[in-house]
Amino acid sequence: MNTRNYTRTIVIDNTPQAAYAALTSGIEQWWTKPDAPLLNEGDVAKFTFPPGKSYWTFKALHLVPDERVEMVCVDALHLHEGQPREIEKEWLGTRVTWDIRSEGSSTTITIEHHGLVPTLHCYDVCEAGWDFFFTESLSQYLNTGKGKPHSYS
Repeated sequence: MNTRNYTRTIVIDNTPQAAYAALTSGIEQWWTKPDAPLLNEGDVAKFTFPPGKSYWTFKALHLVPDERVEMVCVDALHLHEGQPREIEKEWLGTRVTWDIRSEGSSTTITIEHHGLVPTLHCYDVCEAGWDFFFTESLSQYLNTGKGKPHSYS
């Protein structure tokens, strides 16, 4: 049985400073709009997804400018048709870390979602979501200035 955390890495043609800004104050440009920014350790933000029913609330645990962003899910309501009720709170207590490294003229960003493992009911849906928002939307945002965030329209 695979119990490994969800982990992916992207390489972008931008600076560690731009990556850090995208993961904190610019998260609505590539993921979804939070009700508050995550600018300081201890900040809490609620991330809601259309149609405005599912949400995840994160608390910033460690913010190391241009190096690392770490947050923990402190509240969750994941509603997904066809999935068992257990899916609703599966992210509760999970941690998301982004490690940022300068690599010459590019920057490497690695996400690890600690606790998002294949044994969870939501894994396939969440893996597809992170694959899109992290590997495609964030990468595109940092390389071109235009991501593909969730939209309420």
